[in-house]
Amino acid sequence: MQSRASATWEGDLMNGKGTTTAGNGLFKGATLSWKGRAETAGAAQTTPEELLAAAHASCFSMALSHGLAQAGKPATKLETSCVVTFGPKAGGGGMEVKSSALEVKGNVPGIDDATFKKAAEDAKNGCPLSGVMKNNVELTVQAKLL
Repeated sequence: MQSRASATWEGDLMNGKGTTTAGNGLFKGATLSWKGRAETAGAAQTTPEELLAAAHASCFSMALSHGLAQAGKPATKLETSCVVTFGPKAGGGGMEVKSSALEVKGNVPGIDDATFKKAAEDAKNGCPLSGVMKNNVELTVQAKLL
């Protein structure tokens, strides 16, 4: 299985602008800029870190759903959010993704809080995108039953 996306950038880093498009066309021409990435992320544009947060929340949710089902406690609903922090490298010399913080709320019949938290921790450690970031980015998860 391969997933594709593309990006176009015009100009230098500080004053340039760009777009990114998903290979399947789900989003097209999402705008990018350095100012939006480093200073005023939000309105009418995205950032690589926002896309990473969406990907990590999605991957984690799938991993948690699978783990719970394998344990005989399938979730009826999982609500996951993710905050990816981007900033200057500690030693100077550029920028880096510093952390990815997951928060999940779940409706899982017949499970207690401690078991849900353990399943969330296992999913955080086992999801493929966590594996890409492991030992390079601080990964955390907070889990709460609905």
